[in-house]
Amino acid sequence: MTKMMTSLTRVLTTLQHKEPDKIPLFLFLSMYGAKELGMSIKEYYSKPEYVAKGQLNIREKYHNDCVYTLYYIAIEFEAWGGKVVFRDKEAPNAGEPIIKRCQQIETLTVPEIKDTPCLVKVLKTTEILKEKVGHEVPVIGVVISPFSLPIMQMGFDKYIQLLYEEDNLFKILMKKNEAHCIKWANAQIEAGATAIIYIDPVSSPMIIPKQLYKETGFEIAQRTIAKINGPVITHFGSSGCMSIVEDVMKTKTVGIGTTELEDIGSIKRKCKGKICITGNLNEIEMCRWDKAAAEKNLKEIIAKAGHGGGLIITNSQAEIPWQVSEEILSHISEVVRKWGKYPLDWID
Repeated sequence: MTKMMTSLTRVLTTLQHKEPDKIPLFLFLSMYGAKELGMSIKEYYSKPEYVAKGQLNIREKYHNDCVYTLYYIAIEFEAWGGKVVFRDKEAPNAGEPIIKRCQQIETLTVPEIKDTPCLVKVLKTTEILKEKVGHEVPVIGVVISPFSLPIMQMGFDKYIQLLYEEDNLFKILMKKNEAHCIKWANAQIEAGATAIIYIDPVSSPMIIPKQLYKETGFEIAQRTIAKINGPVITHFGSSGCMSIVEDVMKTKTVGIGTTELEDIGSIKRKCKGKICITGNLNEIEMCRWDKAAAEKNLKEIIAKAGHGGGLIITNSQAEIPWQVSEEILSHISEVVRKWGKYPLDWID
């Protein structure tokens, strides 16, 4: 029988493409911590101590193999001067774009991490969590890729126009965004983050053509990830990555996020022994799951991608909705502990 491991040892073994005691489970529950503490989402994110306590409660309750320092995706937009919209039972979202005209890019100022209150709160949360979990549990930080951040900075329509028609201004914006992304990732690692998730949905072949990705998002990821002082997992949000897996591997990422839109077994075959895959629970469908549906979906993921390590089970986006029941989250955890235990002798 395989000896019980700590969460960190379990994840490190998985990243080495070996079989640990069980498949690691990363439930990306951010705003859900507010539900745990009986607070509004806005109040929950007002103090690092609240977020840290929420994450520790979530880890204990659902046997999560990580703690997660993301507040909300729009926090980097907020750092650049944008306003964030808070609603009950929903993830905070970006307000009006801060770049109204492409020419404003030239005067855009890169935020100083230490002078940006919303980012300082994340770093404080990271420090608290690292102090609490030590070397037992991975502390997972998040950055938005320089290539995908402009969706919030200027809106999708203006960004596509920039991408295709304003090459010089595009390069200026990427230079500023890359500088921010690298500083922000390394500040989180210095504060205690074990690894960084690099969220890059615009690079997905479901968003832009593969050739354009190779000329833009791919090169940006290569430059940026090379300067991050810790392991990076590349995530494409709810978008697919099948046709660019080989390119993503060249960015020095240690893992790639998969979506339920693509066959996880096929992606595992491409990545086996090279990079870890994370996926691919559909958090929107999870709102409607009963226990039977949860078990069916998880067993399929494990059967297709579990052998030989290299798999972390997680949701496909950065946030599990408030509307997913605690009962289903608990059952997901139980199913992974039962059917994700190595060796996977039950699989034909």
